[in-house]
Amino acid sequence: MKKIRRTIPLFRAWAALAGVALIAGCASAPQGAGSKGNGWVKDEVSDSYVFGYPLVLMDISREAATGNSPGQAEPNTLRHAQSLPPVGATTPPEPNLDTLASSGWLDVSREPVLVALPDTHGRYADARAVDMWTNVLWSTATKGNERVSGLKAQTIAFVHAGWKGALPARAKRVDVTTRYVWFVARIETRGGGDLAAARRVQRGIRVAPLSAWNGSGKRVAQADPQTGAGLAGDPVAAGAPAAQIAALDANGFFSRLALALEDNAPAPDDPHALKILGDIGVHPGDPVQLPSGTKDAAGVSTGFANGRARVAAPPSNLLAGNGWLWVGDDAGHYGTDYALRAYAAYASPGLPTSRDEARARVSQDSDGHTLNGANRYVIHFSAKQLPPVRGFWSITAYTPEGALDSDASVRVAFGDRNGARRNRDGSLDVLVSAERPRGGANWVPVPKGDFRLVLRMYAPKPQVTDGSWQPPAVERQ
Repeated sequence: MKKIRRTIPLFRAWAALAGVALIAGCASAPQGAGSKGNGWVKDEVSDSYVFGYPLVLMDISREAATGNSPGQAEPNTLRHAQSLPPVGATTPPEPNLDTLASSGWLDVSREPVLVALPDTHGRYADARAVDMWTNVLWSTATKGNERVSGLKAQTIAFVHAGWKGALPARAKRVDVTTRYVWFVARIETRGGGDLAAARRVQRGIRVAPLSAWNGSGKRVAQADPQTGAGLAGDPVAAGAPAAQIAALDANGFFSRLALALEDNAPAPDDPHALKILGDIGVHPGDPVQLPSGTKDAAGVSTGFANGRARVAAPPSNLLAGNGWLWVGDDAGHYGTDYALRAYAAYASPGLPTSRDEARARVSQDSDGHTLNGANRYVIHFSAKQLPPVRGFWSITAYTPEGALDSDASVRVAFGDRNGARRNRDGSLDVLVSAERPRGGANWVPVPKGDFRLVLRMYAPKPQVTDGSWQPPAVERQ
């Protein structure tokens, strides 16, 4: 079997420093496997799929987004979305109609990479850096219940763990254990004429490796002559590669995982999961040798299918209320909760922390029936039940596949920025239908077939993510 191409062996360097023997050195059944019964292969393949899914998704996403093709960018540069997604947009899943995104992939293997954010002068914006296991390393989220009033100018240096050297003055150091980091900044926009103002904020973002930062620590411009910072044009969506994972067989998936593991160290809490990978013949940077006996091959096939189903199934520790589901305080910081991490990567690649955003979904009405555009619905927020946020909130409808309705005449993310009309008692009725209701106020347009709703709450207050607040049910009229 051909040896898998090796790159900088960051994983093995990390493992040596940690002094932990993470993976057994054989590809056959582990010692004492007989005591596990015949199902050990199925169980360990399933567990390993759940464990490795986020890394494989991120690695395929990085590969799709970096390069010289349209929509791509070289590492350590950003691409800036120039417009809101059109009707019918399918990638990323559940396209955002509230913000313009600037995103890029940072390679910190050789030297630190610095990101400078401008003062947004009161315009809502947030930014986050996600490691290759979908953990949020850093974000602009703040504590407290005060209203968010934009970002202040700041510089962040992403540094591979163990690097020693001097950084520019006032740069905040963030240590990284993976070779790559996905950086995303989002700037609020209402679309139309407001897009130009959001683009000006984008042009103030600077990204460069330390060697390209000038001696005084000032931000350097990147090479794009039109924007002065990164590349214009909509970026490749990070969520698009999910279909590539779905097309992989067990050998293809675990081969991809083995290659990605070599450069992207897991957390120190993960040696048991990595030992299980070794049991089934998956070692960082080496060709995969999955169990191949007749019974074992059947176990691999069954376990692989089981792992896929587990990744797509909402875990039991999601927050739930009135048919809505959302990730609570653990968003972006999963620890050893591999099931939650995998589901979050599957449903919302690069999910922010609970202080940055909470994202609730619902696909059934109060009677448990699938939401469908043939019906009309209402979401009644009492005066004390409005989404508790420090930023803003919105509701958007999508097809069951997470796309914007291709037959819609308008793109609407209805929320508190849209002149929501309250009732006399302070309550709010949000109308959900395929056809515009009489008067057209407080309307969320939906597809004519089945659909789901996503409630986004930017800079949510603690009661959103600790479960003490719940969105109201979607009532069929």
